[in-house]
Amino acid sequence: MVTDQAHRPSSSERPEKRKNPLGIFGAMSHLALVIWAILIIGPILWTFLASFKTNTEIFGDPLALPASFGWDSWGRAWEKAHVGQYMLNTIFVVACSTAATMLLGSMAAYVLARYTFPGNRLIYFLFVSGMTFPVFLALVPLFFVVKNLGLLDTHLGLILVYTAYSLPFTVFFLSAFFKTLPTSVAEAAMMDGCSHTRTFFQIMVPMAKPGLISITIFNILGQWNQYLLPIVLLSGNVEDKWVITQGVANISTSAGYEADWPGMFAALSIAIVPVMIIYIIFQRQIQSGLTSGAVK
Repeated sequence: MVTDQAHRPSSSERPEKRKNPLGIFGAMSHLALVIWAILIIGPILWTFLASFKTNTEIFGDPLALPASFGWDSWGRAWEKAHVGQYMLNTIFVVACSTAATMLLGSMAAYVLARYTFPGNRLIYFLFVSGMTFPVFLALVPLFFVVKNLGLLDTHLGLILVYTAYSLPFTVFFLSAFFKTLPTSVAEAAMMDGCSHTRTFFQIMVPMAKPGLISITIFNILGQWNQYLLPIVLLSGNVEDKWVITQGVANISTSAGYEADWPGMFAALSIAIVPVMIIYIIFQRQIQSGLTSGAVK
């Protein structure tokens, strides 16, 4: 008697079902990413092209390519609009504030993440609560605090404020990252006679390099694009101390009906180029830092 099993195809003879690893949701996510990339890259590309046009070309056919690629508008923005001076001021302020933020934030995050002491959670939540406090709500008291310290219209006052407003996110991010680092390495260093300071700077900081690079880039981007704090703390009486965002805004507001739109777009391009270069160079470190801190 022949059973049904004799006529069934073996597993090697059965046709394999093709599985689509992407699926409809994967395709939709990729489509959304493409649309998002176009929305981000399109305005940036248009800004660069507009910096080579004339006022007539910008308002005549905004989507057309410029008739010639001259650097006249870039020269006007750099010299006549003093964008070069504003750029140097911004580099100085952001470099100092980022360095202070990373030094203080990394030390605070390390202590809060690796040491247990009374008030640990309270201090951590106080830092984190700073992320929920809008900047514009503190502008008036902040103005008087900086004024009473004698730091109004100075780069030092702006650096201290930038550092204070960057610390909450820095501590929040690095605390989670330091918790993922192995404790055995730090314990071995302490057994070999390393102090807490030496263990932090020579052992833990190199291990936390991906996370430190990621948060450094985020702080640079946030402080570079800051406009509200500089306009409050650096008044119009100290134009030589303005940062790049104030300089770009001044180009569009001071010219009246004779606005130099190519010069303004050139100034915008000058402001965009440095942070774009930094991100392109360190994009792998940023991605690795974000993913390393997410998995223990």
